[in-house]
Amino acid sequence: MSNHYKKFLRLLEKWPVDKTKQGRDLGQHLRTSLEQILGGKNIVAVNNPKLDKQFQSLENLANNIYQQKYPPKRKNSRTMLLRRCPSFFPQRYFSNVLPNLQKECGKKLHVPVMANETIEYLKPNDNRVIIDMTFGAGGHTRRILEESKTVKVIALDRDPFAYKLAKQMEEEFPGRVFPILGRFSELPTLLTQMRIPQNSIDGILFDFGCSSMQFDDHERGFSISKDGPLDMRMDRDRCPDQPTAAQILAKIDERDLAKIIKYYGDEKHAKKIARAIVDARYSVKRIETTRELADLVHATCGGEVRMDKLNRSSHVATKTFQALRIFVNNELNEINYGMVLAERYLKIGGRLITITFHSLEDTIVKRHLVGNIIDDMANPMSLKFTSHMLCHDKAQIDNLLDTNWQQLHKHVIVPRFEEIEDNPRSRSAKFRAALKLK
Repeated sequence: MSNHYKKFLRLLEKWPVDKTKQGRDLGQHLRTSLEQILGGKNIVAVNNPKLDKQFQSLENLANNIYQQKYPPKRKNSRTMLLRRCPSFFPQRYFSNVLPNLQKECGKKLHVPVMANETIEYLKPNDNRVIIDMTFGAGGHTRRILEESKTVKVIALDRDPFAYKLAKQMEEEFPGRVFPILGRFSELPTLLTQMRIPQNSIDGILFDFGCSSMQFDDHERGFSISKDGPLDMRMDRDRCPDQPTAAQILAKIDERDLAKIIKYYGDEKHAKKIARAIVDARYSVKRIETTRELADLVHATCGGEVRMDKLNRSSHVATKTFQALRIFVNNELNEINYGMVLAERYLKIGGRLITITFHSLEDTIVKRHLVGNIIDDMANPMSLKFTSHMLCHDKAQIDNLLDTNWQQLHKHVIVPRFEEIEDNPRSRSAKFRAALKLK
């Protein structure tokens, strides 16, 4: 047995084998590799300088010399946060409260996106009435209620599970939370039943897209990483007759499917993916689960590697899933009508907050705010591409450029790097705030 072998074995005593990590334990992996290189009877020629270098690297790791050499740059990194937790919470929280909470919810706690900016621009105080148009898990609503003891929130959501969470919050904040179940397009009927007139609301908040709890539940069919039925309906329990994503893929023709994937997902391989889905349902089987769709898109795109805004690996089926989700839930039409309703129900001086997560949502919001709308619909063409030479009437030109909104910031606001680091799902968020002028 060589001196190198003995030296490495002494060092490996600092890496005890963890039998609970079968096949993925670092200590076991190092011992196996060492046995193959130096432990056999017929030791091949060994590069001593290279071995010395590897030994030095392992020794540095074992002694943790990099902790002082490269300290964390941000105090709110995950590592530092975990180290500070015992000072904020008693041990009883980790041993009793937290496990019971996770068992009841079955999900991670929801972190609202850009909550500080929402409070800053919404200014929820002085008995104001706010409509949270996308209650979700209630993160934004809770921050609003905690900001002022007199503010009231009407909590709207189309998801029955979110409605149950809103009812629980109503018990926690009696007389201040008013849950309602429905889509944006159903809001006028719901507010009429509550005897709330137009031009009477102080603030309206939109946090568009899927909530974290919908992504985390594999039974809902939104997540690529978790296998489940290809459903994607945000209000499936309330509208059982609404077609699922799987039912749409089983009936739609190739050309229409390609248009959906191209327009709603901005997918460059839209035609190829649509053809593969249609071929699969006739020659193999219908696509019925999220894993089947993700694998089919991955095979169709030839193993293409994509990266997200954090330079992390992104699944090639992400845009296809987004396109189907938008189509199944009629999201863009709902967003467009939601913006119309915001203008109708906000009082003069009322504040509008929108948080969007992709360009289609943001385009609709932006064109409503600048007044680029035709018959209450966002103009599909940007104003810079509109030919004003076709308009000879000054009143028509003024009407085209007129808007009822004053934006409260010059440029769109995006999450701070620290927030993206703590909550990666906020990376695509775009925040806009506006004041109703008339």
